[in-house]
Amino acid sequence: MASAQNKSVNVVFRADSSVDIGAGHVMRCLTLAAALRAKGCAVSFISRELPGNICANVEAAGYPMFRLPADANPSPEVPFALDVHADIELTAEILRQERADWLVIDHYGVDATWEAALRPLVGHIMVIDDVANRSHNCDLLLDQNLYEDMETRYDGLVPEKCAKFLGPRYALLRDEFVQARRSLRDRDGSVKRILITFGGGDASNETGKALEAWRLVGREDVAVDVVVGGGNPHREHLKQLCAQLPNVSFHCNVNNMAQMMSEADLAIGAGGSTTWERCFLGLPSITLIVAENQAETTKAVARRGATFNLGWYEDVAAADLATAIKHVIGTPEVMQGMTRESFSLMGDSASSGAALLAERLLGTL
Repeated sequence: MASAQNKSVNVVFRADSSVDIGAGHVMRCLTLAAALRAKGCAVSFISRELPGNICANVEAAGYPMFRLPADANPSPEVPFALDVHADIELTAEILRQERADWLVIDHYGVDATWEAALRPLVGHIMVIDDVANRSHNCDLLLDQNLYEDMETRYDGLVPEKCAKFLGPRYALLRDEFVQARRSLRDRDGSVKRILITFGGGDASNETGKALEAWRLVGREDVAVDVVVGGGNPHREHLKQLCAQLPNVSFHCNVNNMAQMMSEADLAIGAGGSTTWERCFLGLPSITLIVAENQAETTKAVARRGATFNLGWYEDVAAADLATAIKHVIGTPEVMQGMTRESFSLMGDSASSGAALLAERLLGTL
């Protein structure tokens, strides 16, 4: 197994990625990891080798990666389900070597039972969550999403002394987004470029649906960028579809998403952590809900007027999406309203949630 560098503060992340889970959990951990590494911390990751994982991306970013076997899922209908006993044992073996000052967990399959079993092996525990459906044994909890009951939704689920960081103000956005916000152009509601991206997995192929919708719209004067992750099972077919449509470009595993969002006038995509990237840059969006954990937040963001939400993906046909695209790009005041409300949700652009949390983690030691 890999070993983290010998530094004064050691932080270990436990998060998984796959075609079904998506890449969002690991990606937001990478954002916090970068902020911690910039402050001199040693950082490593623990992840299962599930189909379509992005473990190689983590290693390419320079972090030691402890790979756990992709054992049979105890609940096949629940992508993030764990064999809790086996996962505790395997993780404990790593933590006995690593002696983590902080263990950061971003995993729906982990709860207070898992955390309590591993607490004796670490200094502190941080949990990143956004579903509030189970108890946690942690010192700090981050929920970067927007909910109607945001201030009370974790009451009784975390220890009384747990520090809670709640809301988009603390969204884990990479530094490239902070830099892009500082030089962002004014958005006038016109649409000359559209960004289509449904995250790293997109098992239900919403990207293909969006391309069919764009074909129905029939606007060759608007440029379209289509971004997919390396774990997308449909990427070769999507690449072919893009080549058949005028003024449509295909991109895989990009490392300049902030730039692409800055240049775009409208995004079409899913809910999840990408919501806050779009909002931070004031990018109007048409959103489909593709996972249960996205539903409540996406609806809350839509109620604030920061996105145009079409609801659950299985209820949205390509023709429905095409109608929505025509409406939005034909109504500049709607576009400008989404930009205005997006900025209102995210607050001060001078600081990032990752930097604030890194300071808090280090200040606790």
